[in-house]
Formats: sequence, structure tokens, C-alpha cells
Amino acid sequence: MIAKLKGLLDETGTDWAVIDVQGVGYLVQCSARTLAVLGEVGEACTVFTDLQVSENDMRLLGFATSAERDWFRLLTQVQGVGSKVALAILSALSADELRAACAAGDAAMVARANGVGPKLAGRIVNELKDKAGGMPGGGSGGSGLSGAPTIHQAGSASADAVSALENLGFKPAIAASAVAHAQGELGENVSLNDLVRVALKKAAG
Repeated sequence: MIAKLKGLLDETGTDWAVIDVQGVGYLVQCSARTLAVLGEVGEACTVFTDLQVSENDMRLLGFATSAERDWFRLLTQVQGVGSKVALAILSALSADELRAACAAGDAAMVARANGVGPKLAGRIVNELKDKAGGMPGGGSGGSGLSGAPTIHQAGSASADAVSALENLGFKPAIAASAVAHAQGELGENVSLNDLVRVALKKAAG
């Protein structure tokens, strides 16, 4: 099983990336949060992976942190949660946010993810509530992506900026990527207004 890829970012899309490992391009499906921290095309990156094999398909999922991958595996154990839904949840919530939501039984927070209705969100938090305490969070240094900008917790300027861009009609992956690069350019202590202004230019460009 392929557990990790370390190479150069070759190409990206709305929910996928191609990682060039010594001349071999691996197509990995990713959450918006992972795509946002992979960096620019041509830069070195590392992704933790999960290989899914079915009768008619084989797909490689990529994650910025091992914590995100652990949560993906746990989410897909819930009935009705496939890889697409799990990635949507991990695009909307960080590992820490997801752990807190499950521990508190906060189905509304999980229902923020695209394609997740109240019923499925309720099932997710009910089934994972007892497991959430033993699951890892994002941490401050667990990205494994050297020099890459990070996505911060809900309530921070970056999370609010991503939400603002999504409200303006930008897709989650585009919004998260634009904010991450804007914050990398402006620094950690940038105001929300300045962050949104620069991120909007990057998303629109």
C-alpha cells in the first residue's frame, strides 16, 4: 500500500493534484485544505495517502497531514459517507474542528460541508462521538509541508476570509487556496479586510 508521496507538485485541479515522484505522476484526490497548502506547481511537497480499491476503480487519496488521513478513514466507516463526502467534510472542517464537533455532538457544524444534510451529519457525530477523543487534531506543526501556508481554526482571520470568498460564489478549493497564498504573502497578523481584499484578487485572477 502507498502510504506517502514525496515529490514535486506537477498539476492541480479543483479536487485533485498530480505529484511527480522521480518521473512518475501520481494522481491524488484531495480536500480543499490539502490543496491550499501544497504550494505552487514545481515546488516540493509531501502528501500522506490512502489507496482505495474496488471492483471497477482504484483511487489514491492525498492528505496534508496524517491526522487528516486518519479522519478520512474514520469518516468513510460511517454508512452513507463515501470518499467524496469525506473529502467535502475535510474541506469544510479542520481535524481539530471535526474532533470538537463530534465530541460535542454538533451536527450543524458537520452539515456545513457540501453534500452533507442534517440527517447524515447527525449520524456522523453520533457514531464518532465516542471515538473523537482519541483522534488526532491538526496541531501546529503536523502539516509535513515545508514552508507551506497553513489553514487556521474557525474564527480566525483566514477561516473567516475563506467563508467570505465562498459566500461570494467561489468554490471551497479556490477560496482556501487564495486565502492561504494571500496570508503567506501578507503574514500572520494581517487584518481580515486586507486578507479578503488580496485573496479576492488572487481568486479572481
